[in-house]
Amino acid sequence: MRGALRQRAKLLTDRFPTVLNRCMEKHLQRTGITPLGTRADYLRGVHARSNQKKRSQHQRPLEESRGGRDAFMLAAPDNRERRRARMGSRLSLSFSESAGLILLLGVCILAPSAHAKVHYHDFILKETNFTRLCSSKSMLTVNDSLPGPVIRVHKGDTVYVNVHNHGNYGVTIHWHGVKQPRNPWSDGPVYVTQCPIEPGSNFTYEVIFSREVGTLWWHAHSDWTRAGVYGAIVVYPEEGTTYPFGKPDGEEVVVLGSWYKGDVNEEVEEDLQEGADTPRSDAYVINGQPGDFCDCSKDFTYRWSVDYGKRYLLRLVNAVMNAEMFFAIGKHNFTVVGMDGAYIKPVVSSFVMIAPGQTMDILVTADQSLGQYYMATRQYDSVKPDVTDYDKVNATAILQYTGNYTDTSGPYFPDTLPIYYDYKSAINFMSLIRSLANEEYPIEVPRNITNFMYITASMGEVEFVNGSDTRTALASSLNNVSWVNPSTDVLMAYYRNLSGYFTTDFPEWPQKFFNFTADDVPDDYEMAVQGTKVKVLDYNEEVEIVFQGTNVMDASEDHPMHLHGYGFYVVGAGYGNFDNETDPKTYNLVDPPEVNTVSLPKKGWVALRFKASNPGVWLWHCHLDRHYSWGMTTVFIVKNGGTPETSIREPPPYMPPCKDSALRLRKSDATSSVELDKSDV
Repeated sequence: MRGALRQRAKLLTDRFPTVLNRCMEKHLQRTGITPLGTRADYLRGVHARSNQKKRSQHQRPLEESRGGRDAFMLAAPDNRERRRARMGSRLSLSFSESAGLILLLGVCILAPSAHAKVHYHDFILKETNFTRLCSSKSMLTVNDSLPGPVIRVHKGDTVYVNVHNHGNYGVTIHWHGVKQPRNPWSDGPVYVTQCPIEPGSNFTYEVIFSREVGTLWWHAHSDWTRAGVYGAIVVYPEEGTTYPFGKPDGEEVVVLGSWYKGDVNEEVEEDLQEGADTPRSDAYVINGQPGDFCDCSKDFTYRWSVDYGKRYLLRLVNAVMNAEMFFAIGKHNFTVVGMDGAYIKPVVSSFVMIAPGQTMDILVTADQSLGQYYMATRQYDSVKPDVTDYDKVNATAILQYTGNYTDTSGPYFPDTLPIYYDYKSAINFMSLIRSLANEEYPIEVPRNITNFMYITASMGEVEFVNGSDTRTALASSLNNVSWVNPSTDVLMAYYRNLSGYFTTDFPEWPQKFFNFTADDVPDDYEMAVQGTKVKVLDYNEEVEIVFQGTNVMDASEDHPMHLHGYGFYVVGAGYGNFDNETDPKTYNLVDPPEVNTVSLPKKGWVALRFKASNPGVWLWHCHLDRHYSWGMTTVFIVKNGGTPETSIREPPPYMPPCKDSALRLRKSDATSSVELDKSDV
């Protein structure tokens, strides 16, 4: 019996090591002990034994010389036999320890609420061959599909995604819009919360859903790999509950994307080395296909079949790399009922404008004559009209009614789809978005602001060294600071109190004040400062940020600003320079939308509020990838509260080891770190 129990414990820990670790943490929070004694006993008796025996070239502590807790820093070769051997070395367990492990896993399975579930997925990253626009290429995908697999959960569930990198370069995955309470370790942005999953290795993300409901998405968050590595997340209401708008008869996921004929990562790398502009896409795609109006594409246009009289929930994701998009369906109206994983007051419209990173839940009633209708999308271009080198492709898919009928006129194109420069339509649509803000779906807009920030988003230039030459290069910045990735991710450096990787002096105000939106901003304001500067917030601070667009280099355009780890309330927006006396009087504090991505308007401003109640290291950035690559980024570190339940979780047993920063090739020598009080980590 004792041998069988030990074997059962070995099997469980082999299959579910991360689950066991998290369960141990939750059990410790409730009781202060584990079935194996104290947490220290557990860590010494399981992880530490592995460390003593497994110090190969694949399994070395990242910062051994710095005294970090190397029990959590081992590499994980994607090899089942090595993994079993490693687990075997951990399992020199007594009979009582084996029984305790089995009991603990049983508690884990039974302890969660009756409705929350745990799901498991494997993501296989590998090169896949595609033919689009009459040419073929290979690019990295997940499970050989474009878009990648849809993750479906209910509100409050947890998902473990084991990402196996069979590609040729390092990758990370971000779970866009998932708040990940206290769990920045699985958020994903490269060199911010982790280092890349290198080729031949794997990493398991723990994706924790909390208040989100509706449609979210996942995507690569390293280099420009998300051009092929992305997919939707569907979050259904908690089991036993339903939608605030009644259950639809069916649903469809539609993901907008970008297509590049060449190897976009290679092209971007060359452009960054030269300080040049980044590539434009060759077409937009709907669920991976450009549609009827593109060469060599008509036979493969995506089709969605509907039954007359039924109502459908269309889940729309903008995974486009560098453009806001208009979207419409011929002769069909929309009722938008959700955005960025939260319900909104219903908005009836014949089109939507959706920014990169945003998601929408849209009710569509199949109430037209039996036939075929184009779903069409085109770029909303907020850059000045004389810039014409953007992607002008009208990507299409087809909504087709089921039944016996003869359709001689072909698919109907939506005549309500705005043209490229129709900024009035874009503004008017976005101004309609409001939270439900009712008794069943309340909101909590911060009212006692303790930290106010005024942040300019600008284009500009930086100086960098290329060989023996000092050159200037295109850059973007927040408060004139252009982000540079460190060589070790910010989260690990903060958690381990490692010096030399970041500074805590991100400015709360612009370094210089001028007419930010003038038509002729002087050249003096073009040069940005490079750095790895973060902003530190106390736990539960109530924060207001006003983002201010600028016209530096005559390059003003919309910036879709995205915050990881949080939703925030958009309380105001306008054009021109923000006036801190008059503009706050126009704030909507009653039913502002709660989103994770918001468009900062061209030559305008947007005001948002949130409560810093999720401790961790969280990225702020523009979701136009060219601006992200150029440095329109900062990081917020939210300090721990006073209890284990208000503190960052311990890291998982394994995090991918760090080698070097790859997103920004021009690294600054001035990057350093300020030591933080150990009580904060």
